[in-house]
Amino acid sequence: MATLVSYADASPSTDAELLKKACQGWGTDEKTVISILGHRNATQRKLIREAYQELYKEDLVKRLEHELSGDFERAVYRWNLDPADRDALLANVALRKENCDYRVIIELSCTLSPEGLFAVKCAYQSRYKRSLEEDIASHTSSDLRKLLVGLVSIHRYQGNEVNLKLANSESNVLKNAIQEKSFNHEDILRIITTRSKPQLMATLNCYKDEHSCSITKHLKDDLNNVYVETLRTTIRCISNPIKYFEKVVRNAIKKGGTNEDALTRVIVTRAEKDLKDIIEQYYKRNSVALDQAISKETSGHYKRFLLTLLGKED
Repeated sequence: MATLVSYADASPSTDAELLKKACQGWGTDEKTVISILGHRNATQRKLIREAYQELYKEDLVKRLEHELSGDFERAVYRWNLDPADRDALLANVALRKENCDYRVIIELSCTLSPEGLFAVKCAYQSRYKRSLEEDIASHTSSDLRKLLVGLVSIHRYQGNEVNLKLANSESNVLKNAIQEKSFNHEDILRIITTRSKPQLMATLNCYKDEHSCSITKHLKDDLNNVYVETLRTTIRCISNPIKYFEKVVRNAIKKGGTNEDALTRVIVTRAEKDLKDIIEQYYKRNSVALDQAISKETSGHYKRFLLTLLGKED
């Protein structure tokens, strides 16, 4: 369930006017920016951008990028983009990091519908004049390249049909490959990257039933191998996205420094989808409310904006 509290009767032109006023003068009225954009869904935000462009012949996203700063600016900027364009941006940022953050590619390929992933790839090509597959391939090599390019290239079947005989057979294929520590076996890549999610879940369940242990635990033997860790992360994200995102958030706000990039990514991409479920999982796992944890680890307008998207007011 979503956490975003949006107001159905909001007027795009009125919102555009208020945002224009918030950006005039010597200082920016950040509270107005938060109170408006933090309570508008993706469709409403698009209408606001269009109204702002029509009224002031200016790009609202660029104006806010100029007016705001730091983590707050990055969060507002990403929130304001169309979802597919935002995901394209996140993928590009992840690939350009010194140590590529492959989790972003995994999240897109494992949680979006085939149509949603296709929209992201179109947005990526429009924004960067290159394909997402091309950029992944240029930043990876060998088995890791095969896995990540395979994940974003395939158009998974979306139906709910499950072939239990096939699930049992492919469970044995996975078992044999893992026992031989042949983690890069072509059948592992084929099964993980091409099977529909219901079919893949049936295979993973067969594996767990036979071994009384999940496949991800058997992939823990070689955590220093980037490919194996990426394969393990992929399976975790497909198997239980809520637990996966809870762990991303938990790791982002651990003591010793906050990973604002990861924290922002989860909140702005899940606030209109399943962030409430992630919040519940976080409390179940940590016995602490996520908004309280974020309040301790962040500050200022950035904190207020995140709490607003969480459905909480500072």
